[in-house]
Amino acid sequence: MIGSSMRSRMAFATLFPVLLVVFSTAAAFWHWRVQDLEDAHRQRIQLLAHQVSIFSANGLFSGNTASLQKVISEIQREPGLRAVYVFDQSGELIAHSGGSAEVRLAELEAPGYAAEQLQLDIDVVTERIQSAVLPMDDLFSAGEVARPIVLGDTVLEFSRHDLDVRKRDSLLTALLIGVLGMALGGLLAYQLGNAVVHPIMRIYQMINRIGKGDFSVNVALAADAPLRGLQDSLNDMARRLAWGRDELESRVENVTRELRQKMEQAQNATQAKSKFLASASHDLRQPAHALGMFVARLGQLPMDAPMRQLISQMEASVQSMQDLLDSLLDLSRLDSGAIQVRMGAVDLNALLRMVQQSVEVLAVTKGLRLRVHPTTLWAYSDKSLLQRIVVNLALNAVRYTPSGTVLIACRPERSGRGVRIEVWDSGIGIAPEHHEDIFKEFYQLQSHQGDRRFGMGLGLNIVQRSAALLGHQVAVRSQVGCGSRFTVLLDAIPAQAADAQLAHEVVLQNVGHFGGARVMVIEDNAHAQSAMVGLLQSWDCNVQCADSLDAALARIEASGVPDIVLSDFQLGSGANGIDAIALIRARYGESIQACLISGETLDDMQRLAKEAQLTVLHKPVRPAKLRSLLRRLLPANENSVGNGSA
Repeated sequence: MIGSSMRSRMAFATLFPVLLVVFSTAAAFWHWRVQDLEDAHRQRIQLLAHQVSIFSANGLFSGNTASLQKVISEIQREPGLRAVYVFDQSGELIAHSGGSAEVRLAELEAPGYAAEQLQLDIDVVTERIQSAVLPMDDLFSAGEVARPIVLGDTVLEFSRHDLDVRKRDSLLTALLIGVLGMALGGLLAYQLGNAVVHPIMRIYQMINRIGKGDFSVNVALAADAPLRGLQDSLNDMARRLAWGRDELESRVENVTRELRQKMEQAQNATQAKSKFLASASHDLRQPAHALGMFVARLGQLPMDAPMRQLISQMEASVQSMQDLLDSLLDLSRLDSGAIQVRMGAVDLNALLRMVQQSVEVLAVTKGLRLRVHPTTLWAYSDKSLLQRIVVNLALNAVRYTPSGTVLIACRPERSGRGVRIEVWDSGIGIAPEHHEDIFKEFYQLQSHQGDRRFGMGLGLNIVQRSAALLGHQVAVRSQVGCGSRFTVLLDAIPAQAADAQLAHEVVLQNVGHFGGARVMVIEDNAHAQSAMVGLLQSWDCNVQCADSLDAALARIEASGVPDIVLSDFQLGSGANGIDAIALIRARYGESIQACLISGETLDDMQRLAKEAQLTVLHKPVRPAKLRSLLRRLLPANENSVGNGSA
């Protein structure tokens, strides 16, 4: 393969200049030959036309048209001459040979006639017939010169067939010269290639065998071979490599053994960390889930304005805690690729209000001015992921702004086809050399490293990875001491689609309760169960609760089949929520709606829930998300519209 490639390159290097010279010579020969043939053809027809003009002058001057016709007929026998026409001074046809007797001089002299005949491979030549002028020795002429008299015109038509045949013969001759030159050059290239390639191929084969580990090679060359010195050097190299191979293999084996042990230790540590995080996440999510339910239920009770404000602040704090847990969950799900994107129309004004509620308490605590500009823009994105992106940017701005203002706003982009969400702050700023580093995991500015008040260095990494998952662009513009501006660029939604989505949300917001729908809650955590039951009862649900599968089956036997089952994933006695839902459906009907609520973040649970075609809500569950799910799963109820909101 290598030898063929080298021979091909040698042949190309040798043949290219030869071919260039040969074909250039052949082309020049053919060009000059064609030019000579054209000149000879042109001179011949001009000479013949001039001769016809002279003969015609005598015939016209004497009026002997019969003799003129005879002469024209003889001339027409000239090879390539297709037709001869002789016209008198008035344009009348006097004599002709070949062609049509009905032709007129005006037709032959028309501008397009000669071009049309040339396309038919015929040359048309017109010559003026004039009387001969003889010098006169007249004393009374006063030096005047006699002028020729115009007697008529002659038109000749010549075929270019013979000329084309000669051109074709010239081309064949040039090609033959080129082929012979190429054959001679190819022979020379082949001989030169063999003389150069063969010794190189011997050395190449030796190097190839050494590369495969065969250090015993010894290629014999003639004493006067030009590559003898290189071959001796290769033999010496092979001996040295053979000496060091055993020692190298021993060292590699020892290092491999150590690396394998360290890799096993790292894998064990990673598995232990994953198990710990999963367990800790579940334990943290249980009380956070219950706290969210209790606060939501508390917000529905009658209270005065100060108490309402306090509850609102509690809700914001709980939501901030839930956002932190969601961020940890997002990071783990981004690593595992388990996030499912649900793109749709997003009301950016509502999203900014939720972002404001999430960061307002922290901003007020630090004495910052948090300004959120209202907007009428809508965008195409995943509402949940986009909200977490903007919340992370806003929290980052609040944390790194000791005093001043944090501004969140939306602006149209790309002539209304795009939307730009901007988060401005008057904080410490970021040096340009750190603009890429701040999006790395656990990266913090040097001035705030180790200070947990500024987070764990995960927010911007989650922002960038989530934006990439959604196909959005994230950019930063900042200077030290001048604050920062983070930008998220999205695609805009047309006004018609936004209005339709808004109308749909208004209808859903008017749905206040569920008209006595029967709900079974299976939850082994007492606080979470109590919070869930209280919240569902405030929505006019008939709630049955149980802390295990057996207790749930007994409660169903006593109270009737529920409309929907809300079950935790981890239950006592080794059962799980998926098995509990499957058993309830098997006994009481496959049409029973069900949902899985869990603090688990492992992929196995996600896979099992997907196989069972169950919706999963991750703890802590926001009441609004739970109510939205109940609206979608429960049967339509005429009494559930227009009765206020929970």
